Amino acid sequence: MFPSFDTFRLEKCADGLLPVIVQDATTLRVLMLGYMNREAYERTAAEGRVTFYSRTRRQLWTKGETSGHYLRVKAAYADCDADTLLIKADSIGPTCHRGTTACFDTPEEEGFVRSLARLVAQRHADMPEGSYTTRLFIKGVKAIAKKVGEECTEAVIEATDGNRDRFVYEAGDLLYHYLVLLECMGVSVADIEQELALRHK
Repeated sequence: MFPSFDTFRLEKCADGLLPVIVQDATTLRVLMLGYMNREAYERTAAEGRVTFYSRTRRQLWTKGETSGHYLRVKAAYADCDADTLLIKADSIGPTCHRGTTACFDTPEEEGFVRSLARLVAQRHADMPEGSYTTRLFIKGVKAIAKKVGEECTEAVIEATDGNRDRFVYEAGDLLYHYLVLLECMGVSVADIEQELALRHK
């Protein structure tokens, strides 16, 4: 999982310490930045919990050792210049000492699918006239669920026929209507991610 520490070009790194970016393995949100020396790196690789080298205290510290909010390593990657490490991790509780998910104040939701989910939620709140999404919400959960079933069937047909382009089109319809159904049920994409993450563990 971990590249050899000796592959990194520490002469390019400040104080000879390896910068480490930690990313949530499920949501891909950047959680924090820390630094490792060889000992911290090797402990992280051996134990599967992220351990850093504190530049202020000049000692090792395992993230979560006092709070219990550990970062459990799922994968690790060197960058193209071999002077930075990316760790994908499962976060056990908030990552930041402020009690927030991440040390960076980036939006919780990122990517087009999540943007679409936000738009669907806004349509549900505003119910603008003339909107197809509004019409779906007016019809209610049974009609929306039926539409999801129809779109699923159409996607399955295109998949079994081996028609990739048509499958992409129908899968897009399916995903959109699925997001509408989630919103109608009061369920977020994050809720589904959390459920899948629990199963994955």
